[in-house]
Amino acid sequence: MFKSLLTTAILFSCSMVMAQDDPEYRMEFGAGLGLTTYEGDFNGKILSGENTSPSASIMLRRVMNPRSALRFALGFGSVRGTSKNLSTYYPDFNTKRYQESERVPYEFKNTLVDFNALYEYNFFPYGTGRDYRGAKRLTPFLGVGLGFTYANCKNGTIDISAMPAQSDTYTFGTPEMTGSKGVFTANLPIAFGVKYKVADRVNLGLEWMVHFTLSDKLDGVKEPYHISSSGIFKNTDCYSNLQVSVTYSFWEKCKTCFKD
Repeated sequence: MFKSLLTTAILFSCSMVMAQDDPEYRMEFGAGLGLTTYEGDFNGKILSGENTSPSASIMLRRVMNPRSALRFALGFGSVRGTSKNLSTYYPDFNTKRYQESERVPYEFKNTLVDFNALYEYNFFPYGTGRDYRGAKRLTPFLGVGLGFTYANCKNGTIDISAMPAQSDTYTFGTPEMTGSKGVFTANLPIAFGVKYKVADRVNLGLEWMVHFTLSDKLDGVKEPYHISSSGIFKNTDCYSNLQVSVTYSFWEKCKTCFKD
């Protein structure tokens, strides 16, 4: 009886050791597809079909341990919007509250290129459960980091606060966009999502990320209310991404080395 129990215990211990000896990987590489929504002076909604465009990204993730990772991503998309039917009154643009015949609605669709570095924290240890004891195939995660955005404003840009105030001799009409077409700015990305390990090397992700930028010109117009403002993230444009991604794990950890 004692020998049987001892044999069972030894076999169970060996199986546990073998179970924890499955491969762990240091890196992931993949791509994502999703939707980008502009959120600025010409859109006050978090999600809006009129201000949403398709987007794509490629990413590289450095897995530090089952709880945390660093992700580097390069994204491509666009922001779009219009002043038509806005409830907010802007003196220089045709809006729902002011539709003077001489003014046509302001419309834009500006392409974006975004690079960001994100620290990801997994709420549960992430893995198959065989590579790391207690790991879960499904986990929510939170991410925060630093990014940079380049916007190509095809029609140019304008700083409304630098224009003269309206008067009786003021010429009504859409302002002339004479500023630089290229806008480069830093952004603060904050993400929330879920990861699911489909297979040992295949990972599926769903996330929503908001990019808070330092620029008010992603839509081509700075300070459309004729009031100059200053301060980090004050009256600046932002955009969000809803994205589905697939990554492939590689660079196996040394099995005879200490694991994180």
